Amino acid sequence: MSKMDHINPFHEGELKAQARAGVGDVAKWAGGFIRDYLPEQHRDFHTNLPFLVVSGADAEGQTWITLAEGPDGFASSPDPRRLTLDLDPDPTDPLAGAFAAGTDIGVLGIELATRRRNRFSGHIHATGDGYQIDIRQTFGNCPQYIHERAWTRAPKTATPTAHRGKALTPAQTAQISSADTLFIGSGHQGRPGAASNGFDASHRGGAPGFAHVADPTHLQIPDYAGNNFFNTIGNLMSNPRVGLLFVDFATGGLLHITGRASIDWEPKGAHDPDAWRMINVEIDGVLERPGAVGLRWARQDHLSRKLRVAKRVDESDRITSFYLAPFDGSGTDPFEAGQHLPVEVQIPGQKGVSKRSYSLSGAPDDRSHYRLSIKREDKGLVSRFFHDELTTGSVIEARKPSGDFVIPCSNCPLVLVSAGVGLTPMVSALHANADQADRDVWYVHGARNSTDHALADEVRTLVRNNDRLHSRVYYSRPHPEDTPGQDFDVEGRISAADLTTLGAGPDARYMLCGPAAFLADIRNGLEDAGVPADHIHFETFGPVG
Repeated sequence: MSKMDHINPFHEGELKAQARAGVGDVAKWAGGFIRDYLPEQHRDFHTNLPFLVVSGADAEGQTWITLAEGPDGFASSPDPRRLTLDLDPDPTDPLAGAFAAGTDIGVLGIELATRRRNRFSGHIHATGDGYQIDIRQTFGNCPQYIHERAWTRAPKTATPTAHRGKALTPAQTAQISSADTLFIGSGHQGRPGAASNGFDASHRGGAPGFAHVADPTHLQIPDYAGNNFFNTIGNLMSNPRVGLLFVDFATGGLLHITGRASIDWEPKGAHDPDAWRMINVEIDGVLERPGAVGLRWARQDHLSRKLRVAKRVDESDRITSFYLAPFDGSGTDPFEAGQHLPVEVQIPGQKGVSKRSYSLSGAPDDRSHYRLSIKREDKGLVSRFFHDELTTGSVIEARKPSGDFVIPCSNCPLVLVSAGVGLTPMVSALHANADQADRDVWYVHGARNSTDHALADEVRTLVRNNDRLHSRVYYSRPHPEDTPGQDFDVEGRISAADLTTLGAGPDARYMLCGPAAFLADIRNGLEDAGVPADHIHFETFGPVG
């Protein structure tokens, strides 16, 4: 099978977590995002990384998570279902023995400088010249909560002695209290051969101190909005054993923790009032390995610049556009349609700055300002701040635009498909093609009704002024006063079958943006209709605000 949409990819713990969170039947659509192989772009991603984050269990069944590094090119992928590693684990690594014996693992590839990440699970075993990982499940992730850092290599020296304990020392407590990043490992073993068996390695991030040391043997880790798969939470509901990893980015030191976790679904009086859930960890073991890896990371705070809110425009009942001009009066950094802008805001009552990435919705060739069209999420910390607090003249900070969800070809037919606030990168792509004369572009958008439909007049103007731009708008619940042929074209929801009737042809590329369930349905339908997987590009969003 090329994708796991014909079987339920989740185990009982994940299903219980999804039900407890009230996120609906995730399994119905999630197969489109969970595959049993690494797509080509993920193979390229993992094999260009200097390290991988790996979780698993030791011989005693305790869960750990570690960082596996190697020389440039240490990871290679002979085919989409295998990854090979030129790896020589240090004997003090808590998973060194498990790697040698062969074990299930979870792997996270993360590029801190660009905030890209991708996860997979599989089975690792030793080979004659290293290790091989047989892929079981692969997942994609968004860049939220990742703090940017650039890496360098430091000269290898004798590794200091590792220190073991049952509780945190004052120095270790101080390290955790100042950390803005941790990695968490969890696992599950169900019926033999189940695709959901194995481990998960995930990233968590926040303002320094987001992981709270309640006492030397207890930690509290906030859980924010995510992809609704609940891999970590579901694993912990099935098997409470958990591994944590804190990296000293300046020295290459690794602080490993193993323990047992419980989930507080309605945290009251917690150290982080914006946590949706709290993971409470009772520590069973601590392993500190100073200078364990030869990599060093540096924060990229100096790359941010101040932006001033030049104006704000209400686009719909919940979406507002913010026009952000450089505070120093210079031009904006260039961007490609589809990329996002990483922003940083200081919210009263929050420790440190809060960071999010929002898709740019304006014309890429307009260097006077950036435009972010942001939906106000009721539980969205940063989106609420933008909507409720930022006014003309307010100042925020932002990094350079980034992201690889960009127009995939120079002159092929292009089909832009979006739902809700997913229209933001598509409107930017329309602007990028406004003067294009050598390809057809279809803009296909779904909204509830005219109250919910943002940037409608702008899109109509762009399409009206270029014969090679086409638009089709769907309203799922039109108001009585919404006029077919004027406000919208079709009553109902976008389907893959509709897209195949556009006449875009076999060379067309499809860019999709919207809620995960919508994307999975459209992508699966397009693939079932014979559209090659590498012709479909997507970006999901959720209520991370």
